[in-house]
Amino acid sequence: MSAQRPGPIRVAVTGIGVVAPGGVGREAFWSMLTAGRTATRRITSFDPAAFRCQVAAEADFDPEERGLSPQEIRRMDRAAQMAVFATREALLDSGLAPGKLNPARTAVTVGNAVGCTTGLEQEYRVVSDGGRKWLVDHEYAVPHLYDYFAPSSLAREVAWACGAEGPAAVVSSGCTSGIDALGYATAILREGSADIVIAGSTDAPISPITLACFDAIKATSTYNDHPESACRPFAADRRGLVLGEGAAFFVLESLDSARRRGAHVYCEIAGYGGRANGYHMTGLKPDGREMAEAIRVALDEARLNPDDVDYVNAHGSGTKQNDRHETAAVKSTLGAHAYRVPMSSIKSMVGHSLGAIGSIEIAACALAIEHDVVPPTANLTTSDPECDLDYVPVTARHHRTDVALSVGSGFGGFQSAIVVADPEAVPA
Repeated sequence: MSAQRPGPIRVAVTGIGVVAPGGVGREAFWSMLTAGRTATRRITSFDPAAFRCQVAAEADFDPEERGLSPQEIRRMDRAAQMAVFATREALLDSGLAPGKLNPARTAVTVGNAVGCTTGLEQEYRVVSDGGRKWLVDHEYAVPHLYDYFAPSSLAREVAWACGAEGPAAVVSSGCTSGIDALGYATAILREGSADIVIAGSTDAPISPITLACFDAIKATSTYNDHPESACRPFAADRRGLVLGEGAAFFVLESLDSARRRGAHVYCEIAGYGGRANGYHMTGLKPDGREMAEAIRVALDEARLNPDDVDYVNAHGSGTKQNDRHETAAVKSTLGAHAYRVPMSSIKSMVGHSLGAIGSIEIAACALAIEHDVVPPTANLTTSDPECDLDYVPVTARHHRTDVALSVGSGFGGFQSAIVVADPEAVPA
């Protein structure tokens, strides 16, 4: 009689690090979310007067103040700086200092959508003399300009920060990158390629070129006179998304390993699903079919039923087509339970940091499970009649949260869903 094969490895989150608008560091981030504060403001990093949208959610992140060395600051783009800080915070939180890790058994996955946009744009201005020279002068460039060009440098910096020598990759699938990076990290652990994975995402897209791109498709909010309420997911008077920036990173390991070493377990990565709609670069079908399928796959992998979901962290970008699309997807998958479960968008407070936001939202879900508090959807005072679920308007809510579902929707037709849960709520 053959021996019974062991079940799949259960993946635990044992460390969290966050850089977000309005809250640098895990505790500051959670404090601002539960207070319902918005971090959107008129852009300060450059003069936005020429643009249709002039507001964004900027992170008050000073790399020197946060412990990065002068050489690190010179070498890294802002996206890499935030990733390294969040990685160090996550490692410290987990009790696994870099010296305690087995380098060959430590992996890295980094989600990112737009690479090192900030550094590239700044350096182009320098080498082209403000755009006046067609033939640029490379001698004016910083020595590490190529790192800004290659998004793989982000994974390298995170690997260096934690001493990882195992698999290392960048996952770039637009605005779902932050979810997909954790889905990939979970697969690495389950297949046995690593014992520890440092996983998360980072993006620093607030720059003139990014603003121009979003202006061109009219996707961003024009509430320039009211920046603090410019992002209004699910509201009847919404006008589009607000850009943000930030990073969130996690220490992932097997649940058995975490328990053996007495680590604090925030939650388990219980299920993940991803789909593409093969339809349009930015358009979404109103029935939400592809997102619904990603949710079903994630719940099936977690071996959980729709009624087990205690909280839905919405993509909630603040565009009409997205808000209606994911409302339909949640109704399709959760059925009547969709009307009972709280659902909210933290983008109303921290903006849309493109490739980073999926991981930032997963951090919010993990902390919601930790504290049994659901963050609100800020600025939701006049609901869209077609968005008729419980979006937790304005004020955070104490709510027993054992299972959280986070969903993402990205340009290119990407749809992703991830289920995080208290391990006691997941079938053994």
